[in-house]
Amino acid sequence: MISTNPLAMLRARLGDRLARLVDYRVGELTRGRLDEHAERITEQEHCTVDHRRRLDALESGLDKVRGDLLWTTGEVQRLIPHVAAQEAQLEDLRERIALTPPGDDKQAAEARTLIEEIQRQHAQIRVRLSGIARYEDRLRALEERAAETARD
Repeated sequence: MISTNPLAMLRARLGDRLARLVDYRVGELTRGRLDEHAERITEQEHCTVDHRRRLDALESGLDKVRGDLLWTTGEVQRLIPHVAAQEAQLEDLRERIALTPPGDDKQAAEARTLIEEIQRQHAQIRVRLSGIARYEDRLRALEERAAETARD
């Protein structure tokens, strides 16, 4: 309802004029700044969309990994008793191997004598092989000299 009071009409006009003036000044002061922010807001929206897409992909990958982890946990739980049984069998075998065969001092002395004889024969073989190596070296040197003499 429009008032017919001239004072009220003047007040309404002044209020409208003041509002337009304030709006103009605020708009003028923020015009350049808001444009920069609008571009930045648009860029942030694009980044947010990309982040949401990547987050969705990661969540689906995480769901797959959780499923794999559950399967692996089940398999490990299933294999634990088998591994424990294998370890028990290995320990039994270690105990059997660790046992020394029964023997008396006579057998031990015989074994020592046999080991000493084998060591002595090995030493003799090493001496013979080193002699053969020296002989082959001398023979090679003589052959080289004979070859040089034949060339001259």
